[in-house]
Amino acid sequence: MRIDRDNIEEILLTISRNKTRSALTAFGVFWGIFMLVFMLGGGHGMKNILINELTGIANNSGFVISNRTTVPYKGFRKGRRWDLEMNDLEALQRINGLEVVAANNSRWGKTIIFEDKKYDDGNLRGLTPSFEKIEEQHIKYGRFINDVDIREERKVCVIGKEIYQRFFVEGDNPCGHYVQVDGVYYMIIGLSMTDGNFNINGRPSQSIAIPLTTIQRLYNYGNRVELIAFTMKPGAHVKDVEPQIKQIIKERHLIAPDDNQAVQTINAETLFKMVDDLMSGIEVLIWMVGLGTLLAGAIGVSNIMMVTVKERTTEIGIRRAIGARPQDILQQIMSESIAITVVAGMGGICFGVGLLDLLERATGETGLQVSFWLAIGTCLILLLLSILAGLAPAFRAMAIKPIDAIRDE
Repeated sequence: MRIDRDNIEEILLTISRNKTRSALTAFGVFWGIFMLVFMLGGGHGMKNILINELTGIANNSGFVISNRTTVPYKGFRKGRRWDLEMNDLEALQRINGLEVVAANNSRWGKTIIFEDKKYDDGNLRGLTPSFEKIEEQHIKYGRFINDVDIREERKVCVIGKEIYQRFFVEGDNPCGHYVQVDGVYYMIIGLSMTDGNFNINGRPSQSIAIPLTTIQRLYNYGNRVELIAFTMKPGAHVKDVEPQIKQIIKERHLIAPDDNQAVQTINAETLFKMVDDLMSGIEVLIWMVGLGTLLAGAIGVSNIMMVTVKERTTEIGIRRAIGARPQDILQQIMSESIAITVVAGMGGICFGVGLLDLLERATGETGLQVSFWLAIGTCLILLLLSILAGLAPAFRAMAIKPIDAIRDE
């Protein structure tokens, strides 16, 4: 469809004569496209925030912790305290479908000292090497704990991101330096940049990780384990092995089979699925609301063009009488519809993207933007709606006959 100079002058003349109605209609389109872009960008940002909360955790992982018994069993009263043990790891490892089984013991609220600097309220976590499969460490310098560290009960540690930022200048390699906790010196062998908020006996960024055998000896844990973590093999799911895990643990620690509180499991796989399902539902809702608002704006444009055609019956009839072709009338009405819709819609897109950028800068969150192809798709939807909005008024204008125009006059 070609828009020449004469058509542009006619479009501007029409908008000037009906500027109030045109402005209201354009605002409706502007608001609709703005809401669609803003909600899509905000929804994408919300998804990133939720995913960041689980950053670093294997999405096929699960966790086992002990709790007081609630049912008396084999001479033991309810309310009995019990502990997971290192031997439980070997028993669980034999379950079909489990890939990695790891252990974790932690000491909370520790003061970590480096030279004349302190980091208060830090965590000391005793881990096994396989824990790296549960919680991705993102090692920037050095290495993670290995089997030799476990076997020799070495006093070595991997420090977290926040601790590194407190003690060292960015770019310095911390490996080889020593930190002190409870009077014990640990040599730094690695730096973990994991920054997720999912707390597994302490956030990794606020912790120093040492060999599990070391923390057991220094803090008299003996054979006790506070938490057991595991991941599944491809194709296997945590929910399928949870009953078997609980059964094995209960049998080994003389817990009643019908005690549903003594052995607690956390299914990270379910948490990830919940986030995905939630965001899919929110995205569908956003599209429904946004497209509904856009459709309402397009209907407004169509109604305004209908009123415009009715008010210009005489003008259109005279144009037909002096030789204007039906396609000329069609082009004129469609051009006006597209001009109002596209200009207002593009303004809404620009305003929405700009507001999301300001919000992203103000909050420090990333991902509060729409993708390039999503913006292109929105423009195509806008163009389609503008064409549909102008069809009915255009066909009505084409149907006007010169004799009807004279009679109307």
